[in-house]
Amino acid sequence: MSASPVVLVTNVLHYVGPGAVARLQRDGARLAVHDRSFAEPAARQAYAAAHPEITALAEQAPTALVAAALAGHGRLDAVVSNDDHPAVRAPLEAVDLDTFRAGLEAMLVQPFALAQAAVPAMKRQGGGRIILVTSAAPLRGLANYGMYAAARGGANALALTLAKELAPHNILVNAVAPNYVENPSYFPPALLADPAARAKMEKNIPLRRLGKPEEVGALIAFLAIGDCGFITGHVVPVAGGWA
Repeated sequence: MSASPVVLVTNVLHYVGPGAVARLQRDGARLAVHDRSFAEPAARQAYAAAHPEITALAEQAPTALVAAALAGHGRLDAVVSNDDHPAVRAPLEAVDLDTFRAGLEAMLVQPFALAQAAVPAMKRQGGGRIILVTSAAPLRGLANYGMYAAARGGANALALTLAKELAPHNILVNAVAPNYVENPSYFPPALLADPAARAKMEKNIPLRRLGKPEEVGALIAFLAIGDCGFITGHVVPVAGGWA
């Protein structure tokens, strides 16, 4: 790992992106970041103005993202695939297959493609790290969320499999699997502001509180740039004891 490692983070404004970026910055990483909104120049420029030390990328396709990060920084030490998609609640017989396919594309195909794009550069430089941000939901199962759990479970399995495939190249692959972590993608502010709704959620969590994005960010930073060169092939839940 270089003295100032370069990390690419996707969907930086969503899910646990803000918490991951804050911790990675604190720990000395150089960051190139993607967001769906950055396809619009105004959104990208606004983020760049607020974070002048971070490279905000316009590219959206995984191969173009990796190429842009390499062009800007010369190397790529870690990739954090922070993918979110609506957790649609539906019993099996009511599932819309097009909705299911869209979830698979966002939560399984995209991280696969990002890893595929990043690995050649990591092999050339002698190593790297890939972190898939997934979910703890498939670790226990979640009734009526078959689409979401199946896609996230596929990403968890992908991390375990790629870890074995890429270990001979010194590329570490792990999955960070949150649940019940405050974030606007899955817990809108209006929901969190409702005392009854919050109490109902917290009742399910052994620690009796929701997690913070910064807590997930700390684990992501450890796996991405920390002193953990012998840790690969793990799905690590961050769920307050729920999983």
